Amino acid sequence: MPVGTCGTVKTLGQQDLRDLDARIILGNAYHLYLRPGADLISEAGGLHGFMNWDRAILTDSGGYQISSLAGLNRITDEGVLFQSHIDGSRHLFTPERVIEIERAIGADVIMMFDECTAYPCDYDYARVAGERSLRWGARCMDAFSASGGLSAAGREQALFGIVQGSTYSDLRVRFTDETVAMGFWGFAVGGTGMGEPGADTWNAVESVVQRLPEASPRYLMGHGTPKDLVQGVSRGVDMFDCVLPTRNARNGTAFTRWGRMNLRNAKFSRDLSPLDAECACYTCRNYSRAYLRHLVRSKEILGLRLLTLHSLHFYLSSMREMRTAIMERRFTAWKEKFLNTARS
Repeated sequence: MPVGTCGTVKTLGQQDLRDLDARIILGNAYHLYLRPGADLISEAGGLHGFMNWDRAILTDSGGYQISSLAGLNRITDEGVLFQSHIDGSRHLFTPERVIEIERAIGADVIMMFDECTAYPCDYDYARVAGERSLRWGARCMDAFSASGGLSAAGREQALFGIVQGSTYSDLRVRFTDETVAMGFWGFAVGGTGMGEPGADTWNAVESVVQRLPEASPRYLMGHGTPKDLVQGVSRGVDMFDCVLPTRNARNGTAFTRWGRMNLRNAKFSRDLSPLDAECACYTCRNYSRAYLRHLVRSKEILGLRLLTLHSLHFYLSSMREMRTAIMERRFTAWKEKFLNTARS
């Protein structure tokens, strides 16, 4: 899912995303609540109408953003009292309030409110935070059910549960089973990609995914390297989001099937070939590496836009290729070829 935290995928317009055939994008309830405000978005008929987007939207609850505001929040069983990073104002997010905000924003998929633990995290705190997330999840489900599963604009919504537990497999197993029992429409693995070793990441993912209902979507939050997507899919994950492809593009780096390509490098100064001669994206069909490097070095906005278009095309195309390979029962061969080709 391309990340449009504040109701926009940076440097791109909504038609660009349609042209890329992005079927779902991600927004963030925390950021949208603070600016422009959930009430204004609701007045516009929800985020779809406000940003003129006629395809699916998922909103994260803001749990990760609030948990990352060390020193600016106070977490209790009731919820999280936090200070806005924009103007210093203070706000209280409870599970019920978060569902109210996500109903006002009106995304198709909304996430429960959870406490995302940092890494490293000792066992006792991972247990306490995970148990608190379970209680919050139950309260989110109650508030969601009371709304009839509809947004403020009357649009049907799906509520996902989030499984925490840090790197402790026994906690992941327990919290998965208790989250599944609540009856969420889909499930997310939260609290990975926080700096832990790769082996711990995938152990945590496997501990969760293997216990989820087969018919429910599985979402790995915040992972974004191409290799992460392939490794996640091979373990049964369906959905991903990350700012990596767009953020790196804005810093002059494109993702390709050979790995990352830093257009600031001098070796591209006279390279008149496209980023990828086999890529069908608008950027590769029309512009050279030398021109893209010139734009990046000159700090021209067009360079950031063109690299973002390419990187999102690469990510979305890779996911389509994986879906096709799975349906044609050749995913293992596709995975081996991809991982042997990609450098990063």
